[in-house]
Amino acid sequence: MKPVKETQPASSKHPPIFIISGGVGASGEQIVHTLLAQFPDNQAQVITFGNIRTVEQIVQILAKAKKKAALIVHTLIDTDLRKELVQRAEQEGILAVDLMGDLMGWMITHYGQEPLGIPGLYRQLNKDYFERVSAIEFTMAHDDGKDPSGWPEADIVLAGVSRTGKTPISLYLSVLGWKVANIPLVPEIPTPARFYELDPQRVIGLTIEPGQLLLHRQHRQRQLGVSGASAYANPAQIHEEIQESRKLFRQVGISIINVTDKPIETCIDEIIRTITRQTGMG
Repeated sequence: MKPVKETQPASSKHPPIFIISGGVGASGEQIVHTLLAQFPDNQAQVITFGNIRTVEQIVQILAKAKKKAALIVHTLIDTDLRKELVQRAEQEGILAVDLMGDLMGWMITHYGQEPLGIPGLYRQLNKDYFERVSAIEFTMAHDDGKDPSGWPEADIVLAGVSRTGKTPISLYLSVLGWKVANIPLVPEIPTPARFYELDPQRVIGLTIEPGQLLLHRQHRQRQLGVSGASAYANPAQIHEEIQESRKLFRQVGISIINVTDKPIETCIDEIIRTITRQTGMG
């Protein structure tokens, strides 16, 4: 019997909601969480069972649902599987909400044909769109050094001192479909150990001339309403930071791109060409 793939968040005091899908379960999750948002003080545990293909998998899930008094919400496209789920849930006294059945029935009647019954077909037909959304979500979750455990999954990792353009470049790349993590190099804070474990062919070091970095940081300070001298915008400190970052890049053997006086589009082109040449991606 093929094991059921289960995506399960933290527990809740309320009866759980089981989402059963022939795909990844995104449609059911969106509808359920949209409704749960209207009950902020009564959040239920939502457990997704994706890629359901067999009656045996449904039997497993129904056993769990009965034990936990769960509500079932399903988005099965396969007509036979959906009928099996509805019938067995009724026999077991489990409430099952069908998000697809009535609408599909209407379409069958009015279009005069049977559905293809291919799970995940919408995502397959719109693969590029979903890959871009996934890349953007990944990049946002790994901005500014967040979640080091996910860095190895990135297509591209950018490293550099503050104000070298890591975040805007990362977001631009993500819109093009690249999963990007960016890592800030901060004086007196050790570079994370995970950085040294990354594939150097996927890592790019961003550098910039000290004079331009000084202007960027002074502008940033004015935006924040900071006045007076600071180490952040100290010319000597900036020069040292840049030298130390370049030393680190050479030490770990990664490619370096100088962003001085370059529009973001030019930086993007250089990064993509470098990563494509080094890894064969693209």
